Order: sequence, then structure tokens, then C-alpha cells
Amino acid sequence: MFSEQERAFLQSQTLARLATVAVSGQPDVDAVGFGFDGERFYISGYALERSRKYQNVAAGHTLVSLIIDDLPSVEPLVPRAIKIHGEAEIVTLEQGYRGPGIYIVITPRVSWSWGVDAPAFQDGQFVTKKITWQ
Repeated sequence: MFSEQERAFLQSQTLARLATVAVSGQPDVDAVGFGFDGERFYISGYALERSRKYQNVAAGHTLVSLIIDDLPSVEPLVPRAIKIHGEAEIVTLEQGYRGPGIYIVITPRVSWSWGVDAPAFQDGQFVTKKITWQ
């Protein structure tokens, strides 16, 4: 459901931030590498099973937020980002973007983007694009 420009932006980025919630209710965010297959996001990592993000999802806290962003310029200010609210699950893949192994797989439910398809600031207003996924 992403535009061609949004897909190109995702392919150009190597780092995202993944927010999960611990059993205690404490939010936690990690910088993560990711892959995207056009429908779902894939998060892996060294010793993934020992990470808080893995433990939070494994404990049933499957609602997550993921943001992929950059700032090509600060003068003028040019922010670009795609933010996803979605549902995570843990899967073992025989082939993933980092090879076989365990992944946190995120299915988007709602996404927002800014500065990717069009400038983030238009006529003095900050403009976002929202997509509700099927």
C-alpha cells in the first residue's frame, strides 16, 4: 500500500526504531535493522531471543510502533519518515533478509508518512499522509 516513493525510501534506509511494551507497562525502544517485503517488516538481530523487544512480543505484547526516518537537511528543515503502528509476531524463517533464523515480523495496521511523497511542510503547515491497512 506504500507509494513507489515510499518503497524507494524504505529500501534506502538501513535503520529503524522499534517500540514495544514490557509486561510492567514500561515502553521500550530499540534501534533495529529491518527488511520489508512490500507487506510486512522483518526485524532480526544477534541473540534476538535474549532482547527486550523479543521478550516483550513473546509475552503477548504484540502491538508495536516502528519508525524509519532521516533528516537530509536542517537548513532548510527537510524531515522524512514513515511511522507504522502494527502487530508483531515471532516467526522462524528458513530464508529472511538476514538469512535463516528467528524474526519479529510486523504487519502494519496504520501508517503515516511525511516528507517522502511530498514536502513535509506545505504553505506553513506540517502535512502527513495516513494509510489504514487492510
